[in-house]
Amino acid sequence: MYKVLLVEDEEMLRRGLRYTFDWLAADCVVAGEAGNGVEGREQILALQPDIVIVDVNMPLMDGIAMIEATRKEASCSYIILSGYDEFRLAQSAISLGVTEYLLKPLEQEQLAAALNRAKERVDLKRQYARMNAAAEEQSSHLASVVRLPAKSSRHVARMIRYVQEHYAERIGMHHLVEELGVSASYLNGIFKKETSYTFNDFLNRYRVQSAMDRLKDGEAKVYAIAAEVGFKDYKYFISIFKKYADLTPSQYQELYGRTGTEPAALQNNLR
Repeated sequence: MYKVLLVEDEEMLRRGLRYTFDWLAADCVVAGEAGNGVEGREQILALQPDIVIVDVNMPLMDGIAMIEATRKEASCSYIILSGYDEFRLAQSAISLGVTEYLLKPLEQEQLAAALNRAKERVDLKRQYARMNAAAEEQSSHLASVVRLPAKSSRHVARMIRYVQEHYAERIGMHHLVEELGVSASYLNGIFKKETSYTFNDFLNRYRVQSAMDRLKDGEAKVYAIAAEVGFKDYKYFISIFKKYADLTPSQYQELYGRTGTEPAALQNNLR
């Protein structure tokens, strides 16, 4: 169910919208009303609606000003209503991320179609938010893995440093056996006990975290980053990255690239 806010200074039109349109059939509910832009802004901040239907020309604060005042404080899809003489003004709202504008008098079929498009935008935003939250959680978790334990033995500390210094190379437990002069079974056991991870799991996690740092730059190709962090098999890198991050490297780069903006695919769909 999508929450809708009606912001319209003409009471008859506002009531007509509320009581003559089949909101339930559109999977919507009217969460509130406002008679001017100032009230509309207050209602948006209080109700956090999914969709706002707003008139362009209203007292105290017009529809465009209201959208400008709330766009950074609430995530809404906006549908603008305008008369013929306000058409050019309504067009300027495109730069504000308005889903679309409708001319009065409003036909119910037009409103239904506009709501469908607005709901698609809401769904995309929700999907982006879920992906963003999942990536943040995974990134935070991975970052904690590469830290030294609060208390670590000499051997485990050396094993972790070895990963930090040589993760981009082809390395394995046999290198540590040769360097430390103890058995593989002993090193595997003590590493698992002190870090809760196997050595290979830790190595893969460290490599994935290093790949994340590079992906955030938003410039290098994914296959080049894979090689830089020690994955010679590109397909294997994709599968390991997705295992720990719940995202592909390309999706992560799109979410956390240098621009800090929403993914390009999402931006295109929202315009």
